Amino acid sequence: MAKVAREMVEKAGVNVDQLVELLVKNAAAELTTFYYYTILRANLIGLEGEGIKQIAETARIEDRNHFEALVPRIYELGGELPTDMKKFHDMSACPPAKLPADPTDVKAILKVLVDAERCAVRGYTHICNLTAGKDHRTYDLSLAILHEEIEHESWFSEFLGEGPSGHFMRQGETSPFVSKFFK
Repeated sequence: MAKVAREMVEKAGVNVDQLVELLVKNAAAELTTFYYYTILRANLIGLEGEGIKQIAETARIEDRNHFEALVPRIYELGGELPTDMKKFHDMSACPPAKLPADPTDVKAILKVLVDAERCAVRGYTHICNLTAGKDHRTYDLSLAILHEEIEHESWFSEFLGEGPSGHFMRQGETSPFVSKFFK
């Protein structure tokens, strides 16, 4: 644990135990979303599904990256991940992004994807609001993740016909905002 880091965050007025709990729950959401998106992506088949598959894959990989980026901060603040995967799954900040009853319904899969991203946007906005001006490292990390989650939501909402977002599918690098936390 980075004792001075935790001390500075506490002195800034952040309830560090509450923050760590939020970070662990969001890490659980990222890892479980990575898992469920694997299943959703595999079921995006046919003419309609194939056009969405690469976007779902990018969001899937980036959610795994979000998990990987969150873990060090959790431990720096004195937290830890549960040792029981079932417990970790069940504490997720977002509901499971499970395959819909009809796995051939691409629109239903898109609804699951966009709902998962909207939950993530809410969660990281909340963490940013708690840490703004108080915990610079957690704020920076959460803001980077928030940027990517907003793009994911935009991609999926466009496919649902909710209107243009102005966002484009990225070429090449995944996690352009979060990747700095891996260097």
